Amino acid sequence: MASKLLRAVILGPPGSGKGTVSQRIAQNFGLQHLSSGHFLRENIKASTEVGEMAKQYIEKSLLVPDHVITRLMMSELENRRGQHWLLDGFPRTLGQAEALDKICEVDLVISLNIPFETLKDRLSRRWIHPPSGRVYNLDFNPPHVHGIDDVTGEPLVQQEDDKPEAVAARLRQYKDVAKPVIELYKSRGVLHQFSGTETNKIWPYVYTLFSNKITPIQSKEAY
Repeated sequence: MASKLLRAVILGPPGSGKGTVSQRIAQNFGLQHLSSGHFLRENIKASTEVGEMAKQYIEKSLLVPDHVITRLMMSELENRRGQHWLLDGFPRTLGQAEALDKICEVDLVISLNIPFETLKDRLSRRWIHPPSGRVYNLDFNPPHVHGIDDVTGEPLVQQEDDKPEAVAARLRQYKDVAKPVIELYKSRGVLHQFSGTETNKIWPYVYTLFSNKITPIQSKEAY
């Protein structure tokens, strides 16, 4: 195996199981799971300059613009120059992908293709704990007590944009924005697409792909 650091990106619409797959990759291969949503929440909580900028958009239910997300992620990546990592939620747009190009070369991009009906069903079963970003799914990782966060005991909420009519709009928006990013990585020969309705069935293929690039830190496929 090459000793070169692995730079990977995971792409997929809301509800595609990106978070679950990312956690498994991190556990099995020792990559740092770098989630743009997690860093946004941390920066907003810490009232950093970039956190305050992002907060203004989030409070108005607007998408955080490219330049804010890019600035946030660049500083996080700067701190992790010596680590293998997996980016989740970034780059979301072609502008973000071009900014990422300036600081490193991406080795591996995985894109999750999940049918619309599956996404709609998953998201309608999704409840979140907003302060921490913890996500529960009533089918495959329900809270111990219905409607209550396992860690804090605080109430869970269903986001407006997880409701069926909003899911269709989010998916359209994701496809429009992600298409040029997918095309870019496809043209470079680093894109690997996985299709299916169940994360557990997609996972072995993802595991095999990463095993060819980096030695697993666990001898068996951890779930």
